[in-house]
Amino acid sequence: MSVTIKEVLTKKDLNQFIKFPFGIYSNNCFWIPPLITEEINNLSKDKNPAFDFCEASYWLAYKDGKIAGRIAGIINKNYNEKVGKITARFGFLDFIDDGEVTAKLFSTVENWAREKNSVTIHGPLGFTDMDPEGMLIEGFEELGTIATIYNHPYYQKHIERFGYAKEIDWIEFELYPTKDIPEKIERIAKTVLERYKLRVLKVKKAKELLPYAHQIFEVLNLAYKDIHGFVSLTEKQIDLYVKQYFGFIKPDFVPVIVNEENRVVAFGISMPSLSKAFQKIRGRLLPFGFLQVLKAMKNNNRADLYLTGVRPDYQDKGVNAVLISETNKTYRKYNITVVESNPELETNSKILAQWRFYDKRQHKRRRCYIKQLSTTEL
Repeated sequence: MSVTIKEVLTKKDLNQFIKFPFGIYSNNCFWIPPLITEEINNLSKDKNPAFDFCEASYWLAYKDGKIAGRIAGIINKNYNEKVGKITARFGFLDFIDDGEVTAKLFSTVENWAREKNSVTIHGPLGFTDMDPEGMLIEGFEELGTIATIYNHPYYQKHIERFGYAKEIDWIEFELYPTKDIPEKIERIAKTVLERYKLRVLKVKKAKELLPYAHQIFEVLNLAYKDIHGFVSLTEKQIDLYVKQYFGFIKPDFVPVIVNEENRVVAFGISMPSLSKAFQKIRGRLLPFGFLQVLKAMKNNNRADLYLTGVRPDYQDKGVNAVLISETNKTYRKYNITVVESNPELETNSKILAQWRFYDKRQHKRRRCYIKQLSTTEL
């Protein structure tokens, strides 16, 4: 039976679109299921503020009467304005190992992109850099994180078959914090705090960080503005992320550095790993899934790094040493022995340089692919 494509137009379609990966990864011990409610919110035009500057369509591929694949097409207008050309993104890509299925999926999203006057298409990407991005091409037998995409090894073969080439890679490290903080780091951190009259916020509850939450994202926008592919977060997006995440972070895992004016100049965000907890709850926090999350937050030897940012006028002054020092103190306090760096652009030398203070191994690599689009439809 031939492959057919169906656009996602109803709530039932969207539910099937979101749940499809749960089937093809059901026996995979490295895949981390997303939270279904968060996926619904992210893909819904009335709930995700990214739709203020994005448009998107989603499709399901059917073969022999069963769903065999999915793909999304996204236009991020703010990104296109930044780079000065019309380009489309593909994302939320999953499929069985079948060339007919992938041919239909990619021809559909590419023709959609042409209709939007796109000259290129790249991905896997989400609406913004805050979404998981990049196709896994190394590290298939490594535990994933809640911030990343997992995919089967055969995905790479399929996408390259259709003329997609590397645009850029992200690499990931597994880090092993030492019991003792390196003396050099401690010395630099102390000197930097004194020289620039900085201090590390000391808070006990997550709500005490809320007055600084918007400043943290303002620093993020400034620090990342020249990073490949980054588009500044809007106020509505920042409001959403503050509401979504700042209620359950552990303050010890979020060092924040402020200056004399009590303005945030640097921050680091990490958390105890939720990978195993998310595998157990299979996409649902309710009715009892949140108990697994709370357990993982309290009793864990693994942590995940998410974001680090230093305001541009404080970069190259040793402020990173303060973040490393504070983070190491937290890891020692909570007996964290393994840390996931999460994806970092292979070209981001400043971030990669700070891992020289850790025992580590590079264990994953993921890729953003790109393809030039002709004006002729397939």
